Amino acid sequence: MEQFEIAVIPGDGIGKEVVPAAIRVLEAVADIHGGLGFRWTSFPWSCDYYLKHGVMMPEDGIETLQGFHQIFLGAVGMPKLVPDHVSLWGLLIKIRRALHQSINVRPAKLLRGLSSPLRDPGEFDFVVVRENSEGEYSEIGGRMHRGTDELAMQTAVFTRKATARAMHYAFELASRRRKHVTSATKSNGISHSMPFWDDVFQDVAQAHQEIATSKHHIDALAAFLVMKPQMFDVIVASNLFGDILTDLGGAIMGSIGIAPAANLNVERSYPSMFEPVHGSAPDIAGQGIANPLGQIWTGKMMLDFLGFEDLGTLVLEAMEATLASGVKTPDLGGKATTTEVTDEVIAYLRRRA
Repeated sequence: MEQFEIAVIPGDGIGKEVVPAAIRVLEAVADIHGGLGFRWTSFPWSCDYYLKHGVMMPEDGIETLQGFHQIFLGAVGMPKLVPDHVSLWGLLIKIRRALHQSINVRPAKLLRGLSSPLRDPGEFDFVVVRENSEGEYSEIGGRMHRGTDELAMQTAVFTRKATARAMHYAFELASRRRKHVTSATKSNGISHSMPFWDDVFQDVAQAHQEIATSKHHIDALAAFLVMKPQMFDVIVASNLFGDILTDLGGAIMGSIGIAPAANLNVERSYPSMFEPVHGSAPDIAGQGIANPLGQIWTGKMMLDFLGFEDLGTLVLEAMEATLASGVKTPDLGGKATTTEVTDEVIAYLRRRA
């Protein structure tokens, strides 16, 4: 049996509800497979942890995580108690940077049984590959003075190594899909980093001439995702642009609550981290109505990364069958609880076994 050690960080709010739900699904998949097993170790690192200890995770937290195969994260953030920049940089981004999770991958697909808010969405199915380690989310900058003379400066950092790494990953992913990569740029307005981005994209494309390419300025690209999302296959974007586009991707699917993400250490020298895009939703936490499908889809992405793509495909099939049957949480217009949706997904998996 292949046994995987998974670090679990449920985090805040609904993360504490949807993570156990997704683990139930992954355990069911492991039972069906018969040669796959998981050992889950949970850590309480969260905003609650911060309020007790003054830090989002202990000093040896990164060292602890290095001993696991992968990390399964819920939702982080309680902005009424802990400022978002404290919770984000103290846990999520800290893990991404320390464990060299340089690529963020987020799919967007019109799922069977789910209505898009778009009038004519088509059968869209695209993936955004986001450079995850630098770009606009650098730590270079600062603030000085106060009052009317106050100044804030934030410096975006783009290296050829990290930019090309994200682009090569996008092309390799497209080679297994519909063989098209779109670059998100803004070289008509951002005069240094984005022309550099375009130059690197052109160089990387030369090494993947079997893949068709296009590039769009980010504002036009956002409009195209609303008007004709079915035209896209793989989109590669900088840290900020990728972050924005993927929330838009969740919205046109029908709910950001179902969107998954993977933070990948592509060299596999450190664990990767899998998390849903949605937040901690403190307004509904504890009510038992949180949508578990984003976390379950995140589990599907972990299965894919571990080499069990057939099982990942089965999980996505079970999600779509559950939605098509009308078993949906209130955010999708249904009346089902978190547990009822999870039970239906597992029931479908067992029927297909």
